[in-house]
Amino acid sequence: MTDPADKNVTPRVLAFHLPQFHPIKENSEWWGAGFTEWHNVAKARPLFRGHVQPKLPGELGFYDLRLKQTRADQAALARQYGVHGFCYWHYWFDGKRLLEQPLEEILALQEPDFPFCLAWANESWTGIWHGSPRKVLIEQVYSPGDADRHYALLRRFFHDPRYIKHDGRPLLYIYKPRDLPAGGTYLQRLRDLAVADGFPGLFIVGNWTPNPGGQFGSIESLGLDAAAITNMSGRHSHSAAHWINSVARKLFGRLIAFGPQRITYARAMKAMVPVPDVFAFPAYNTVISNWDNTPRSGRRGFVFLGSSPALFRTALMRAFSQLSPKSTPGNYVFLKSWNEWAEGNYVEPDQANGRKYLEAIAEALADFGRI
Repeated sequence: MTDPADKNVTPRVLAFHLPQFHPIKENSEWWGAGFTEWHNVAKARPLFRGHVQPKLPGELGFYDLRLKQTRADQAALARQYGVHGFCYWHYWFDGKRLLEQPLEEILALQEPDFPFCLAWANESWTGIWHGSPRKVLIEQVYSPGDADRHYALLRRFFHDPRYIKHDGRPLLYIYKPRDLPAGGTYLQRLRDLAVADGFPGLFIVGNWTPNPGGQFGSIESLGLDAAAITNMSGRHSHSAAHWINSVARKLFGRLIAFGPQRITYARAMKAMVPVPDVFAFPAYNTVISNWDNTPRSGRRGFVFLGSSPALFRTALMRAFSQLSPKSTPGNYVFLKSWNEWAEGNYVEPDQANGRKYLEAIAEALADFGRI
């Protein structure tokens, strides 16, 4: 276990922040007028005995992220309970942006005064949430010159004094690093432009997942500085229920609905929070508060069973205890997520738990400081 007294370790919790809580023209065209993530949240229903749905917001209500007060309230709660900063999801499709209004207002108004960085969700939008994975809504492509156009946008945020930097380098998170052009050329171009712009470079963290398309053994070939390990699928668990569900779905599709798939939070925790030293590169843990994406995916979804603020605190303590200057430079721990309500991974107050998940963060930080 890392000794904070010897290594001066101070965990920095970076919480992913979803902007899908205000209507945009495209979502209205694809999913119905005025669609936001709240539509999925509110219509959710239990799908098996003991399944708790819908999960409804607490003191912040069904908020709209176009409101300055909502953004200020979120930042105040995050600061109060020890979250270091928000990692805002950023959507860029060869010059086309989506869900950008909250970010633009945060930049223009210089409020809230709270650290942040950007996470580029570099994947095509499809109808996968609603059972139509082949329906492409907007495609992610990397055309010639796109990195230059992209940097022209990113630099506006990088130069903001609130932007999170590691050794002076703006932190940029990449959701699907293996989908970028081969050889790391895209990210290298961003780095070159950052240096020309007065920065010592960029600090680029790529998302690593256990599925075949998300694994990688080297960060150099992808142009990364580090990885964030995200394992919420229970892939280290091969229960009979998982196997039956997988086979049934392949053979019968929607005709037989055994789902959603389930795994206990306690069982998933070890795979979720591995020892970073097992990776051949700097690797950060991603702690997941809970998971239940049935509001989006129905019986095709995946559910953590038995999750609780106490177990979440245990997972955080595991992650904090594995921090080290070598394997986790900057002492970052990613939190999935601040507000992904339709996937069940949120720490904002809800009607069932109030602020208990936020309190778990503060308690874990305090407990770690006393080790």
